[in-house]
Amino acid sequence: MKLNDMNSIEALNWRYATKKFDAETLLPESKIDTLKHAFRLTATSYGLQPMKLLVIQDKNAQQKIQTLCMNQQQIGTASHLLILCTVQNINEDFIEKYFTKVKQIRNTPDKIIQPFQDFLTEDFKEKTKQEIETWAVNQVYLAMGNLLTVCAQEKIDACPMEGFQQLEINRFLELEKLGLSAALLLPVGIRAADDIFADFKKVRKPLEEIVIDWKNQ
Repeated sequence: MKLNDMNSIEALNWRYATKKFDAETLLPESKIDTLKHAFRLTATSYGLQPMKLLVIQDKNAQQKIQTLCMNQQQIGTASHLLILCTVQNINEDFIEKYFTKVKQIRNTPDKIIQPFQDFLTEDFKEKTKQEIETWAVNQVYLAMGNLLTVCAQEKIDACPMEGFQQLEINRFLELEKLGLSAALLLPVGIRAADDIFADFKKVRKPLEEIVIDWKNQ
């Protein structure tokens, strides 16, 4: 194993789902900027990026949101709360804007880009609203995984969360006005010195039980 690989594995061993943050310590803006860029650079299906990231650093708002998350203290004590949201109107106009950007950045000729654009437009027209929402949420999970890895490498403590009152958080943050819906939460910060979970050994299946090196016999 290469040294860089070892560093990555060491970082992933270091991270854990933080249960208690140091409420008095804020992450440097440079760390938050790194997470913003990591979110932007996350791979998504077709490159459409059907998601946005809401960054909250407001203890009053965090305390209110905590009450909508089964009162999990990580929300209120975190340095920042990241809310990963899905875009609600993924339609022909949304797809067209993506391909306009592709042409602007890559200078791709219409004769090359138009067939793919037409395919995606028709494909999404045939999907139900629920199918599109499920697809968009799947992309948010890709972003969450990416953010957790970057957090580990940057020594940022984090705790991914699914359990929350989605409609109430959408209402509180007025996400409908932005055409968004909360999908996942990620409080980030610095672990508290007395968080006993920091010293717990990881419980993971052995490598040979979870990875198959397939060979065609």
